[in-house]
Amino acid sequence: MKTETTAGMNRTGMDMSPMDSKEVIVGARIMPPSSVGDDSAIANVVAHYARREARVGTMPPPGTLKGAVKSALQLLKGEAPLVLLDKLGERLAFERAGSRLWKGVLAKFDALGSFEGGPTRAEIEQIYREEAEHFLLVASVIRMLGADPTAETPLADVHGVASCGLIKVVTDPRTNLADALEAMLIAELTDNDAWDVLIDMCQGMGDEVLSQFQAARAAEARHLTMVRSWVKASVLARAQGDDTPSSRTAS
Repeated sequence: MKTETTAGMNRTGMDMSPMDSKEVIVGARIMPPSSVGDDSAIANVVAHYARREARVGTMPPPGTLKGAVKSALQLLKGEAPLVLLDKLGERLAFERAGSRLWKGVLAKFDALGSFEGGPTRAEIEQIYREEAEHFLLVASVIRMLGADPTAETPLADVHGVASCGLIKVVTDPRTNLADALEAMLIAELTDNDAWDVLIDMCQGMGDEVLSQFQAARAAEARHLTMVRSWVKASVLARAQGDDTPSSRTAS
């Protein structure tokens, strides 16, 4: 995979056309903004809608027998059941998205190969499998609590929207493996912090669930360490002008 950073005909900056840039500046002075003031009008509109009682979404009713959620969550100590289920829904959505993102990274690897200090195919596959396992784990816990893992909770919706940019980076045909790993670093940082919060919320759910969540958290910490090292290696490879495809492409 080529890792060099090259100069080309990037026309996005004003310096590319000094004559036109002067005209743009003159035009901005001749034609000031159509309204006086600042961005307070926009802020007022945002505040108006933010004060409405409507949320991103609502929590669904129990998917099983009446009272199943309440009885299962009696194991918890002081946590609001719906808050926990919302957080579990968020984890479920993020792990599902994470597994799909890593599939996209794998496609980049197969198309372009790796780079010196970058991941092997086996390493990417392992992370993908573990992300998928975490998705199934969270889904099983949601079922255990009497809720429906197929329902999209408010936090799941928020995180789904927030991760749209990462999906665009990984699937963009113009990006390479190093670019995709930059996006995955953002995903893994979020993933690690979210598991910390979830584990804190589940202290009263019993040793089995807690130990499974802690094992997932340990795996995510390992993922983050690996991605950090790969991103650093890709930057160093570009700095050294290394554009040689790695011999580990088929590894």
